[in-house]
Amino acid sequence: MTAVDDRPASEVGTARKRKEDARLITGRTKWTDNIQLPGMLHLAMVRSPFAHATIDGIDTSAAAASPGVIAVFTGADLADSQGVNINAWPIAPDQVTPTHLPVAVERVACAGEIVAVVAARSAAAARDAVELVDVEWGELPAVLDLKEAAADTVLAHPSLGTNKSAFWKLDSAEQGTGGDVDEAIAKARVDGIVIEREYRQQRLVPAFMEPRSTVVDPTGDQMIVWSATQVPHILRFAIAATTGIPESKVRVIAPDVGGGFGGKLQTTPEEFATIAVARKLGKPCKFTETRSETMVSAHHGRDQWQKLTLSAEKDGTVTGLKVELLADLGAYVAIVGGGVPVLGAWMFNAIYKFPAYQFNCQTVLTNKTWVDAYRGAGRPEATYAIERLMDELAVEVGVDPIAIREKNWITHDEFPFTTVAGMTYDSGNYEAATAKALELFGYDELRAEQKARRESGDPVQLGIGVSTFTEMCGLAPSRVLGSLSYGAGGWESASIRMLATGTVEVVSGATPHGQGHETAWSQIVADRLGIPFENVEVLHGDTQIAPKGLDTYGSRSLVVGGEAIVRAADKVIERARPIAAHLLEASVDDLEFAGGRFTVRGTDKGIGITDVALATFAAHNLPDGVEPSLDADATYDPIDFSFPHGTHLCAMEVDTETGATTMRKYVCVDDIGTIVNPLIVEGQIHGGLVQGIAQALFEGAEYDDQGTLVSGSFVDYTLPTAADTINYVSEHTTSPSTTNTLGTKGVGEAGTIASTPAVVNAVVDAVRHLGVADIEMPCTPQRVWKAIRSAGSSGGGAADEAQPHFADGAPNHDPAAGATDGAGQ
Repeated sequence: MTAVDDRPASEVGTARKRKEDARLITGRTKWTDNIQLPGMLHLAMVRSPFAHATIDGIDTSAAAASPGVIAVFTGADLADSQGVNINAWPIAPDQVTPTHLPVAVERVACAGEIVAVVAARSAAAARDAVELVDVEWGELPAVLDLKEAAADTVLAHPSLGTNKSAFWKLDSAEQGTGGDVDEAIAKARVDGIVIEREYRQQRLVPAFMEPRSTVVDPTGDQMIVWSATQVPHILRFAIAATTGIPESKVRVIAPDVGGGFGGKLQTTPEEFATIAVARKLGKPCKFTETRSETMVSAHHGRDQWQKLTLSAEKDGTVTGLKVELLADLGAYVAIVGGGVPVLGAWMFNAIYKFPAYQFNCQTVLTNKTWVDAYRGAGRPEATYAIERLMDELAVEVGVDPIAIREKNWITHDEFPFTTVAGMTYDSGNYEAATAKALELFGYDELRAEQKARRESGDPVQLGIGVSTFTEMCGLAPSRVLGSLSYGAGGWESASIRMLATGTVEVVSGATPHGQGHETAWSQIVADRLGIPFENVEVLHGDTQIAPKGLDTYGSRSLVVGGEAIVRAADKVIERARPIAAHLLEASVDDLEFAGGRFTVRGTDKGIGITDVALATFAAHNLPDGVEPSLDADATYDPIDFSFPHGTHLCAMEVDTETGATTMRKYVCVDDIGTIVNPLIVEGQIHGGLVQGIAQALFEGAEYDDQGTLVSGSFVDYTLPTAADTINYVSEHTTSPSTTNTLGTKGVGEAGTIASTPAVVNAVVDAVRHLGVADIEMPCTPQRVWKAIRSAGSSGGGAADEAQPHFADGAPNHDPAAGATDGAGQ
């Protein structure tokens, strides 16, 4: 009886359950905080309560005498060994970059900055002793507002003489990719349409599940650092580059990491402080932050003022786009913080054929937590602004928002298309994605319902929001990054080891923190080598096991790291080919490879690649001059970014009497090229949607006038729960990428990028007929209610009258007045 092969015809495209989930769900994994080493000490950080202050003295004597305490170190004590937090992307030659010491020595520039470290025998003893450290502060004026920072009236770092860090510009006329935008706008003021709008991107907290944690063992020949990080290879480089420890003596391990969303791509003050104390004491040390520490001292995201000027002909054909951006970096220029707003430069033009374009970005320093990449990194900010603006253009012209997009987008037969910003989009079909989304959404029926509600004066109005987007994924070509002064390359590395027992080890330089790499990489290799999915083991996250890599961020893992794996697998096949030919007594040129077997063309003679691996291991019968190994390495440097796209449609109900918003329906159709695992894609899309929707409706990091983060816990910083979400309809169309073998595009950030403008467009659309043209995010019930009342009064005074009674699930709270809303809007 012949055994039935129940493997799928192709692993790529199969909805495999994730290999990782068994250990993650059952708790059988080992997070960094689970690591216990003999003689290990626990650290706690003494942090500044002030946004800006001098350190006039620190008395550590009481803390040092506290039970269980081994030592207390100030910044001055660690000055010779603590290294520095690096900025890897100076966006301008004259960028103003304040030195960012892990433990401050003379002055702090934001609340939460570390000024001393307590080492004790237990975490509880260390935390207790922190309260006994007496710091003498000299409070200084703090600058907290973006526009005030740009005016330089109060300085975040007085010694620098300015808050302006860097100015960066992209001009289509200057680089030869388009016309003069000022001329286009001037012409439109005479015989066309000019729309000017300002939008605010509020500050967000990445809010990953697992707090950051670091364990350092300095006792062996190598210093071993375990860290809940997205970037073990970059961390290793930064440690060696700034502390003087030889890179060969540093081993960094990222165990299973409980989420990151960009929030763990830093080289953090806490990592460097832990390293410095461990070296000073010669003992293993661990630091794990509390959730409140995560909120105040892990980097934040977004925080921009955006001014856009769009010019168009009277029929709505766009002619120019000018962007003026003011971006808050916080107190320091983080590892890629200065470059994050610049990433939007190539995305404000989105999917539209603008003949002229100019992007201007001024980054500024304030006395708030530093800002860096958060899911989407510059691209959600750009997509939000242009998709809000396209709705405004549709209103001005008097057409449906879908129609104005169709008039101006790149059509499927125009690909590859070089945009006004200079990017070449290799493939796409915006028409197909939009048509599918409209059908799934029931667009015409919902528009009819909206019309009926308006005509009847229903207090609960219906709004429909549109977001058609593209993004650049796979932080990519090294030469391009070099031209932008980015401090690293865009390549990724992979190795494949063929084991004698028929199994395969894949070593990846991409380091996952929840994406499902182990499953997806196994599927790719199983298909490429024709071996069972179960027989592939994926290794990652340890710089000794995977010595080369540039880690995981910017939706680069599949399109860059996956391509490296494909190329390593192809090298394995080619290395096996002469050995297989020798064993089959055939010419290499006569061999074909498919389904894991080499066969002699025109015969039934063949041998499996795993049998070749065993024969290679034995090395009893190899061709002369052939090494006894099939293992192969590959490093892939992409030729371009990848450009996924999609259409997202949202229906929101808005109670005009209370401002409460309720999501009625959400449909998204994304084109991410070839899909390796539909189940993983679905999870990525849904997770991204929730984060983008949360920015639109719930989240905001708010400071008081003294620079204290008042939304510093989940009581005040509102993350949506399952109860605050609905069932989303997500589908896809497929336009394979032409720049990589698999035809894949990124997916990790798509949901976040597209959903925020779709939701806000829907909320505004519901009340636009009442005179509301914009509502600042997050669109809390109080903000929506105030916008409606302000629009309905001549001077806007109605917004300050008696507040409405909010029903359950619509709390009367405005983040601008303090913290953010409770869940359940």
